[in-house]
Amino acid sequence: MKQNILKFHSLAAALAVAAVAPVKAAEAAFDATNSPATNPVTLDELVKEAAERNPELRFYEAEIQVAKAGRTTAGLPANPELTAGVGQKTVRGSGLSAEGVAWSVAVVQPIEWPGRLGLRKAIANRDIDLAELGYARFKVALAARMRVLAYGLFAAEEKAAASREVAERFKTLREMLVQRDPAGLTPLLETRVIEATELSMQRKASEAEIAAKAALLELNQLRGAAPDTRLSVTRAQFAFRPPDPLQTLVASARTNNFELRVRAVDLAQQGFRVALAKNERFPSISVGPTVSEENAFDRERIIGAGVSFPLPLWNRNTANIQAAAARRLQAETSFAVAQREVERKVIEAALTYETKLREMAKWRPDSARQFKDAAELADRPASQQVGVLGRLRDQAGVQGVLAQRGRHGLGRLGLQLDRHAAVLAHAGGSSCGHAARELARLNRSDARMGVRISGAE
Repeated sequence: MKQNILKFHSLAAALAVAAVAPVKAAEAAFDATNSPATNPVTLDELVKEAAERNPELRFYEAEIQVAKAGRTTAGLPANPELTAGVGQKTVRGSGLSAEGVAWSVAVVQPIEWPGRLGLRKAIANRDIDLAELGYARFKVALAARMRVLAYGLFAAEEKAAASREVAERFKTLREMLVQRDPAGLTPLLETRVIEATELSMQRKASEAEIAAKAALLELNQLRGAAPDTRLSVTRAQFAFRPPDPLQTLVASARTNNFELRVRAVDLAQQGFRVALAKNERFPSISVGPTVSEENAFDRERIIGAGVSFPLPLWNRNTANIQAAAARRLQAETSFAVAQREVERKVIEAALTYETKLREMAKWRPDSARQFKDAAELADRPASQQVGVLGRLRDQAGVQGVLAQRGRHGLGRLGLQLDRHAAVLAHAGGSSCGHAARELARLNRSDARMGVRISGAE
């Protein structure tokens, strides 16, 4: 019997070391893989870095330069036209004949109808406004996306760690419950439920790790870093203030929303296009000096001024006017639809925000602490768990809080601890599943020799 007891202690120690070593190795491998290579950075630092290094910003900067070049071109008058001709002149009469050279030169400057250049400049200025709005809109969207991704990376890492910890606790609980006498249907069903919850938490941990990696890849892309660059984000502190009145929010959106500002500029530009189409009904006038000279018997030179313009007989630019008016009508409709859409989204977001604030106000400030206490409870010896469970139940009802919060298994873990407290006390611990199975084997061996070993005794 003493030999069996010594053998049991040796095997229990070996099993404990074998059980702890893989866990430590896995934790070391995870820390080596997920530990950041640099110091944690704040959200503001990430936003500033993206604003300086994002490659797509160069596209919008070039778009502004293109629009400004178009504005310069629109303000320039048309280039003058040079017309030249040369030929041979022959004169015959009264039995005499003479030959000579004849040539002519004319320089013509097209002159636009009054107001046309101004309209073209106005249209070009609206192009600059659209390009600058696009640049500002992208910068705001980039900053918002960087903040969302950075906070999502931090939250995903926290969620992965929490899910992994809960999964390990369910695994330990399942290994303990396997050591019970499996007689009856209820213990078997409870074990299967715990096993299914463990698998579910492992899946959630894997999904959180995938989400964290995806957020890190996109963060590196937006800030112009290598895809495999590691990053650690500090915890962000948010202050949720009460929302402004809906009228104030809607009025602010009408003034500051980029979509409405773009639609308003486009509507103004279409109005200038209609005016330009009407102005183009009148022709441009070309004016310039002309010089011609003929040499035969004598030299004859003519200096004068020429004027030319097309006669608007067949084309009065009616089709272009109608097309411009139709596009302006489309711009008006788009602006009205966008305005109503923005107002709807603002009101919907404000109501959602207000509802979430009311819901958050009902949370108790010590909920997170109680969750942590309940998680630490699973690691305590069984003799302490029964007393602690009673105190927690009398003080705050942690089990009911956990069930209401829906922490994906922690509530069920508390119920299982309460139900199986006596079984855990009999087992003498919460992490010796392999040693308990070896103890049962030794009990069966000693029973065949007539001696029974009882762990409780």
